[in-house]
Amino acid sequence: MRLDKFLKVSRIIKRRSVAKEIADKDRIQINGKTAKSSTQVKVGDELEIRFGNKTMIAKIEDLRDTTKKDEAKELYSIIEEKYNS
Repeated sequence: MRLDKFLKVSRIIKRRSVAKEIADKDRIQINGKTAKSSTQVKVGDELEIRFGNKTMIAKIEDLRDTTKKDEAKELYSIIEEKYNS
């Protein structure tokens, strides 16, 4: 599954266009490597996403094409959240 689609389906980022924009600005890493929006993700990958002053590290637990809002959190687990000052 493409990175931008996973971020939208998991509701980590609400819109796919925003996910694509963030990835293409080198603000997302998968397993320590900078990722583009078209990068393929798989179960077990670790994502590091930098949003402004917050950095989130999450592990992909499951991949689905669609989810309901309450099921979206099952697709990933948050390992760490840091706030940069």
